[in-house]
Amino acid sequence: MLNLFLHSGEWLALASAIAWAVAVILFRISSFTVHPLIINLGKNLLAMVLIVATTLITGASFWPGVSLKSTLLLVLSGFLGIAVSDTLFLWTVKLLGASLTGIVDCVYLPFVVGLSYFFLGERLTWTQLLGVVLIVSAVVTISRSNTDNLDGPASRKNLTLGIGLGVLAMAFVSVAIVIIKPILHDIPVLWAAGVRMAGGTLPLIFLPLFRKWKEDFKPLLKLSTWKILAPASFFGTYLSLIFWIGGMKFTFASIASALNQLNTIFIFILAAIFLKEKASLPRIVAVILAFIGAFLVAY
Repeated sequence: MLNLFLHSGEWLALASAIAWAVAVILFRISSFTVHPLIINLGKNLLAMVLIVATTLITGASFWPGVSLKSTLLLVLSGFLGIAVSDTLFLWTVKLLGASLTGIVDCVYLPFVVGLSYFFLGERLTWTQLLGVVLIVSAVVTISRSNTDNLDGPASRKNLTLGIGLGVLAMAFVSVAIVIIKPILHDIPVLWAAGVRMAGGTLPLIFLPLFRKWKEDFKPLLKLSTWKILAPASFFGTYLSLIFWIGGMKFTFASIASALNQLNTIFIFILAAIFLKEKASLPRIVAVILAFIGAFLVAY
């Protein structure tokens, strides 16, 4: 029991990976009929309600005496990692499907490890660099694979665009977590999750006010949309976010991000079972490369 407590950061990071994998499958289903921006706003609004409800139920403080600087960093982290990164990520899911997105998601790890090395003073060994190379190789492998299961006639174009958007999404979320890593030690996990979520939700709330987006946001008023989006938000934006911040708080950013990266395996398996996405040889090779790379980076 003591061992589990001592490694709470690692367990939380792993739990985040599992919750996120379930959410990605559900987000993929939602992407068939709902725009990525709408999915992002919807999942964030529900997550905000859940976080506020959890705060009330647990009796946690809504303002635990955190400095203005730390609060603003959390808000900025939410804007970069939720408003921007999640929108790009959901667009990637729509273009590539769940299993390929899970592989592209692996570039998150090299970004976090590199930024942690330069800005947080965390270790970076030759073994970790080899892991980075394997992860990049996995992305290159899928970029040259067939385009089965991709949307639309221009599937090769979607593949290229999806990979580009996915890499950009991981760059934003990596910056978002590294900038708040130094302040997480003294901040309650639930409160940090709530402030980050607010930073990622507020910019999106104004989009429906623009005539260009008004019609696109109408699906949020339909119950049928929430049948998938509600559980997706619960797993991916509520549970996963809290577990993710907890993992980053209680262990090294590089180790937590490596365990987060195991979502690639979970996504691949769930996509094959529930979405019937083909487990082709290039995809299997890419998943193996990504998994070994993640292991080496965390070594």
